[in-house]
Amino acid sequence: MPDLDSKPCKEASLILFILAICSFGIGTTEFVVAGLLDIMAKDLNVSIPVAGWVMTSYALSVTIGAPLVTGCTIHLRRKSVLIGLLSLFILGNAISALAQSFSILIVGRVIAALCHGAFFGISAVIATHIVEPNKRSMALALMFTGLTLANVIGVPFGTLMGEHFGWHSPFYVICIIGVLGLLGIIIYVPKKLTLPLTHITHEIKALLRFDIVLALLITALGFGGLFAAFSYIAPLLINVTHFSQTDVAYLLFLFGIGLMLGNYLGGKAADKSLKTTLYVTLILLALVLFGFVVTSHAKVPAVITLFLLGVIGFATVPALQMQVIQCAKTAPTLSSSANIAAFNLGIALSIYLGGLGIDLGLGFTSPSWIGALLTLCSLILLTLLNRRVDKTAKAPE
Repeated sequence: MPDLDSKPCKEASLILFILAICSFGIGTTEFVVAGLLDIMAKDLNVSIPVAGWVMTSYALSVTIGAPLVTGCTIHLRRKSVLIGLLSLFILGNAISALAQSFSILIVGRVIAALCHGAFFGISAVIATHIVEPNKRSMALALMFTGLTLANVIGVPFGTLMGEHFGWHSPFYVICIIGVLGLLGIIIYVPKKLTLPLTHITHEIKALLRFDIVLALLITALGFGGLFAAFSYIAPLLINVTHFSQTDVAYLLFLFGIGLMLGNYLGGKAADKSLKTTLYVTLILLALVLFGFVVTSHAKVPAVITLFLLGVIGFATVPALQMQVIQCAKTAPTLSSSANIAAFNLGIALSIYLGGLGIDLGLGFTSPSWIGALLTLCSLILLTLLNRRVDKTAKAPE
């Protein structure tokens, strides 16, 4: 088996496929709660914003755990780390499946989340080093295909399962997916994954540069804009658009199709022009989020907007990830994990702000315009970052 310094690697497609299976399970466990929020809130006897902490706790655990777990495992064999992370993921979901109280459910979510950031951080670095340089954004998109499929298949199916068999049932299925992914890594991923040599102190020093911090904030606010609306999508569609809980499952399937399409288009576009892709997708995302405030009051416009939200929202993902990797060329592993943490920091922030808007009586449409404002903030930071990069490029050596 050739090491991963070879470009391209003949086994790249197989490795990316296995990583995509794992990302499908991880993505499903994170996102499936959005379709189960009403069911969980009623069964656990908590309000919808409180139930939102099932998502918030996961996102915050990823934010904190991603750099810590990555830093602690940076000198270990990549395959061994991936096996350990998937084992942790399976344990956390088993606890969630067996949980009979809100507090135990949170414990399970936190344990599962500790796998998330480091796994995607390591996987992103692997994906970009087993393909040709001009195909790296697309490789990231392929690796993240599991996340999009989680929304196409995992979330809608999990929502239907939760409606008919209780909210615990999807977590049992997620455990099975985790076991399949773990077996794939054990059997097919090479024992020696040779990546660029690095050192934890060097990576931390590089990660603290202002341009990388800006890139991470752009990720958090840009992706957070999408999740401000998505996190409370079920209550919005049920209480504002007047769809049924069953309808929500099918609508989440449509949303997932949009995510899958957006992920592919975003990866292709980012390989051609990273800067243009970021500007276009973030501007369009803000416009769609603002538009959702109006269109959510009628079924057909709401369905169209929901699909567009999926397409445009996930078209940002490969570009946001590639931007950080490019800014931190000398610290690929920790910066990549930190960007996964940034994604989830944005999710946690958006869930909190969206729930706050609902608690303050601003209605179930408030998370959408709150998300639009977050996205506009990311655009401001993107402009600042590009000005700094352009200024540095023009400076005499």
